[in-house]
Amino acid sequence: MTVAHILAEKGSSVVTVRPDDPLADAIHLLTKNGIGALVVMDGARTVVGIISERDIMHALAAHGATALDLPVSSQMTRKVVTCRRETTNDEVMRLMTEGRFRHMPVCESGKLVGIISIRDVIERQLAVLEAERQAMHDYISTA
Repeated sequence: MTVAHILAEKGSSVVTVRPDDPLADAIHLLTKNGIGALVVMDGARTVVGIISERDIMHALAAHGATALDLPVSSQMTRKVVTCRRETTNDEVMRLMTEGRFRHMPVCESGKLVGIISIRDVIERQLAVLEAERQAMHDYISTA
C-alpha cells in the first residue's frame, strides 16, 4: 500500500498557514479543523515548515500567553520530511518513527498535494490486516 491509496481515501486537502501569521491564528485553524498540524507555506506556495500542537505547547510553556503573538516561523519545524504518492506505508512509518513526528506533507514536483498522519497509516495497516484475517478465516472455513 502507498501514500496514494491513503490520499485516495481521505482526500488531498491541506490546511496551511503563513510563516508570519501569529500562533493564535494557527491555534484557531487547528481547533476549527480538528487537526494536529499545519503546513507552513510562503508566498510562492512553497513548503517552508510545519507546526504542530506540540510545537505550540512548547512555545506556551516557554513564553506564556505572549507566545500567542509570536509568528509561526519562530516555532515551526523548518526541516520538513516529505514523501511522495509512491512512498510505501512501511517507509512512511519508518521515517515517522525515526524522526519522532506524526504528520508528513506529500509533495510532487515541489508542490504540496496532501498530508498524511501516523493515524492514517495505521488505519490502512489495520484494514489490510483485517482483510488478511478474514481471507484466512474464509479459507479455513471452506477447507
